[in-house]
This record gives sequence, structure tokens and C-alpha cells, in this order.
Amino acid sequence: MVLTTTDTADKADTLARGAIEARLAACAQINGPVTSVYRWEGALETAREWQLLLKTTDERYAALESWLVQAHDYETPEIIATPVTRGSAAYLGWVAAETAE
Repeated sequence: MVLTTTDTADKADTLARGAIEARLAACAQINGPVTSVYRWEGALETAREWQLLLKTTDERYAALESWLVQAHDYETPEIIATPVTRGSAAYLGWVAAETAE
């Protein structure tokens, strides 16, 4: 699973649809708005963001990360991968099939 954030619901939708269309993710869930508090260029920032959770495989991660870096408008987008250690074989098979090249 890969997490990223963006500053509008429309941008989250665009990223979600783009990743699915490119077969880099099988599913994307958009949550938000959330409040993010972080330090950027030495200043404490607070921003309203939308979280995007993308379901992909280990084999497709590098391509998804590369695509997100290009498609995202943040200078340094949050891109965090969390391994799935267990899950329904049927669901994980579907993710693999939907992201196959």
C-alpha cells in the first residue's frame, strides 16, 4: 500500500484515476480532508490535505513511485509504502492481476 497526500480533492481524484489507468495501482482510496502539521523550509506549517491510499504490488512499486513524482505538483510529495504482510488471497490476486504489465 502506498500513501500520498495532496492539497485538493480534485488533485487526489486525478492522481487516483491516473494511477489506475496506468495500471500502477488496482485501487485508490481518497480520505479527507485531513490536517497536516509539518516543518517545511524551516517554518512550521499547517495544511488541509487529502490522503490517497494506493493498492499495488511490490513489483509495480518503483513504477508507481516514479509516476507519482512526475504527476504530483508538490516539490517533495509524500510517498510512503507499507508492505502488506497478510491478506485475502482472492483480493491480493486481484491487485496483482489489475497491475500486471
